[in-house]
Amino acid sequence: MSEQLEIKELDQVVVRFSGDSGDGMQLAGNIFSTVSATVGNGISTFPDYPADIRAPQGSLTGVSGFQVHIGQGKVYTPGDLCDVLVAMNAAALKTQYRYAKPQATIIIDTDSFGPSDLKKANFQTTDYLGEMGIDPDRVVACPLTKMVKDCLADSGMDNKAVLKCRNMFALGLVCWLFNRDLSLVANFLREKFAKKPAIAESNIKVVQAGYDYGHNVHASVPSTYRIETKDKVKGRYMDITGNKATAYGLIAAAEKAGLKLYLGSYPITPATDILHELSKHKSCGVITVQCEDEISGCASAIGASFAGALAATSTSGPGICLKSEAMNLAVIDELPLVVIDVQRGGPSTGLPTKSEQTDLLQALYGRNGESPMPVIAATSPTNCFDAAYAACKIALEHLTPVILLTDAFVANGSAAWKLPTMEELPSIHPHYVTEEQRGQYTPYERDPETLVRYWAIPGMEGYTHIIGGLEKDGKTGAISTNPENHDLMCRLRAEKVARIPVPDLQVAGDADADLLIVGFGGTYGHLYSAMEELRLKGHKAALAHFQYINPLPANTAAVLNKYKKVVVAEQNLGQLASYLRSKVDGFVPYQYNEVKGQPFVVSELVKAFEDIINE
Repeated sequence: MSEQLEIKELDQVVVRFSGDSGDGMQLAGNIFSTVSATVGNGISTFPDYPADIRAPQGSLTGVSGFQVHIGQGKVYTPGDLCDVLVAMNAAALKTQYRYAKPQATIIIDTDSFGPSDLKKANFQTTDYLGEMGIDPDRVVACPLTKMVKDCLADSGMDNKAVLKCRNMFALGLVCWLFNRDLSLVANFLREKFAKKPAIAESNIKVVQAGYDYGHNVHASVPSTYRIETKDKVKGRYMDITGNKATAYGLIAAAEKAGLKLYLGSYPITPATDILHELSKHKSCGVITVQCEDEISGCASAIGASFAGALAATSTSGPGICLKSEAMNLAVIDELPLVVIDVQRGGPSTGLPTKSEQTDLLQALYGRNGESPMPVIAATSPTNCFDAAYAACKIALEHLTPVILLTDAFVANGSAAWKLPTMEELPSIHPHYVTEEQRGQYTPYERDPETLVRYWAIPGMEGYTHIIGGLEKDGKTGAISTNPENHDLMCRLRAEKVARIPVPDLQVAGDADADLLIVGFGGTYGHLYSAMEELRLKGHKAALAHFQYINPLPANTAAVLNKYKKVVVAEQNLGQLASYLRSKVDGFVPYQYNEVKGQPFVVSELVKAFEDIINE
């Protein structure tokens, strides 16, 4: 029988793990994506979990999902629909089948489809496959729970601990389906459970059992699949989430600048992992403080900046509201500070575990007074490293707070990342005082070209100064209420930000496109994929994607005015489009807006963009 098994080679595949919040779907998905990245596949992941701390077991609102898209080359999105759906219970099948392709293979745990399970999931009959119109031939139905219990019968583990291993059986089955090397899974588990080796070995045993089950019953799945890696680039790779990449970007920038890194933060979904990650790296000179609230998180970072550290604070949209007064202190004091906003669904508590791009106008304008700040938006999980590094470089070289926008999609998602060397990273030169200024230093003396003030660190002899929240005289540094001075200082602070050099806006696709697609931040992969789909269908299309939003690239107006039709696509109700209209004379784009808390669906983008082209 095994000799007849066919191995098909695929360019790409999408797998979605789903089950109760306590079923370990995020871990199973993370392991599968890590193993795929380790063998050189391109990956893109999307964790999709509920906001409930723990919803009732088997309930529709408590389903947690993890989708991973793996491919031969670079992968830009987690995929619209999955080729393989793992549904650990009836509620998972009911809620997640909508994300499966019509021909998808579905793996279910039949032990979790009893009468009470079906009732919780609002099934009307016991024929749940027929009720949902699912072809039984596409379903791998196995008594997963029973087999895990049998596998660990002699382990000495209690029933609750045994049931926690069910996700590893599903992972083993998926690893068999895609010819994954189980030694890589074993290495991951032994590292994760290094302090609990018995737990690690039990999980490894269950993974093997799932793999063996797939091998033994492959008559129900006539093919296994292999995804080879093409265009291999030598280097060290890892599967990295956006939040971890952001943390690494901050660490790298501090090391490059020769400074200690300080993070003042308060836990908030989905930004907390940045604090968690940085707290592991005291050996790199990283100082992390979990403060009592958002305000003190930002205020303490400003204090660290005044003392000469590379300072950062991390939060999400609600925290930006609370930090705004302290952020303005960094504006008027002209101190380097990186403010990380991992955007989530709002307003108020909103959708705390979902993703939106609804904080853009808050980042640009959401403070009292004239308070200009550079704004950068990360475009992917791996780009979070580069964006964080760039934010630090701007903050230190131009003595300004900088806002880095990521979002829940790129922050929790992951991709294969080639680790850079320190030599490859751009240099960072903080704008320190000069020896010539010793004894006659005033805090708002500026470089005439960049308008950046000179940074003196407390304790440096001959550079005594005072800064604070009250307006200061631009020449003496003394408190001033002079109208002309205040007008001048507002203009200088704005002009300083406007003069920050940022890369030109790049355009991908056709130079003579019938439609230019415009976006910013974490929607890059979906918009790029939509552009490529349009081109494959014979349309001329291009993409201009913003990473630097304030200041805008110098060629912004030239690019946007070049094309007859431009559509601005964003996960809000038109914030970037409004901002661009205010900055580019005569710019009147089409708009594509969604505020669903979910990533764009590429097929829906393509249809909408085709309608605009054909209009």
